[in-house]
Amino acid sequence: MSEYTAKDFKKGQPRWCPGCGDHFFLNSLHKALAEIGVKPWETAVISGIGCSSRLPYYMNTYAMQTIHGRAAAISTGCKVTNPNLSVWQVSGDGDGLAIGGNHFIHAIRRNIDINILLLNNRIYGLTKGQYSPTSPRGFVSKSSPYGTVEDPFHPAELCFGARGRFFARCVATDGPGTGEVLKAAANHKGAAVCEILQHCVIFNDGTYDSVYNKDGRAKNAIYLEHGKPMLFGENKEFGLMQEGFGLKVVKLGENGITEKDILVHDAHCMDNTLQLKLALMEGPDFPVALGVIRDVEAPTYDDAVMEQIEEVSAKKKYHNFKELLMTNDIWEVK
Repeated sequence: MSEYTAKDFKKGQPRWCPGCGDHFFLNSLHKALAEIGVKPWETAVISGIGCSSRLPYYMNTYAMQTIHGRAAAISTGCKVTNPNLSVWQVSGDGDGLAIGGNHFIHAIRRNIDINILLLNNRIYGLTKGQYSPTSPRGFVSKSSPYGTVEDPFHPAELCFGARGRFFARCVATDGPGTGEVLKAAANHKGAAVCEILQHCVIFNDGTYDSVYNKDGRAKNAIYLEHGKPMLFGENKEFGLMQEGFGLKVVKLGENGITEKDILVHDAHCMDNTLQLKLALMEGPDFPVALGVIRDVEAPTYDDAVMEQIEEVSAKKKYHNFKELLMTNDIWEVK
């Protein structure tokens, strides 16, 4: 049992629009950190610029709102400088995948032991409604009055393409589901990417309507759990099976299909082929995958840096500045 409660991690009065998904997520983060058992002074929350990037102001931890798109770089510095810190990077889809896209993929590639929280509302909210790298093709916004002519990024593809070892997804309004994802990320050693689906109630309300409430998730989402069959539906009456190199949705009981025929989720499989297919599923033909989709182990950048420093230092003739100053000839200046 943790000695801390969610209240120990709370600070200030959040200033987001009423109904913003950031409110829901902030509450889940406070609660998850308390349940994880990490101490407030052993935690750092770092963000860039954007609506979601105000989150550090409401954390009773070490917290910084930093430079647009550079949260991953600064989080890297924090973790390498002080490996004992539990580092949580907060970015929106614009901050994290547009100006910060390069830092995003390299933090994942290096496998730095930080938790990357990507709050994806498919819009630039702080600058009042421009389309973002995750806005769907044809999306009408202030910066695309006739609809975007671009295909969006899928955060999972970027993560997997950068050889990511951990990817999970949750919905901001789903407190229990979000909490489980955050705790899994905290327990993962390495870069843990969590995509949080949320609405911008002012500029992009309803973008995730199919899964934003409990009833919608029961019908249109699948909660993936390692080692368990991939079942979904209000009564778990549907499942996923492999069809060629892809997936198909089946109904239990039809054509003799039983639970034994359903694919079992393997989040620990090093080959990410099936995991990526799960992450890219979209309605109406497929359910939206929620939960921990990929979770595999690999050496981390920060551990490797510390090991290298210790190895090189052990071979040095002088181990600190004082030893260097006191060596060889010494002159007294009067």
